[in-house]
Amino acid sequence: MEIVAIGFVVFLIAAATITFFVLRKAIKMAVRAAIVALILLIAVVGGASLWWFGASDKTSDKMPVTNKKSR
Repeated sequence: MEIVAIGFVVFLIAAATITFFVLRKAIKMAVRAAIVALILLIAVVGGASLWWFGASDKTSDKMPVTNKKSR
């Protein structure tokens, strides 16, 4: 699950970078920086929550229960 969290953060960092350069001539630097900061905040919070809640799944570490048939 850590790979998903890291991929999510990397994807949103790339989206923030692309957004920053696309909006280069359209709006002022302060608004651009605020939009990029918002995207990066979403990336950090989303990645941390994916990592935290994904790591708390303890059922995948247990061995499957074998049923013994008795006659």
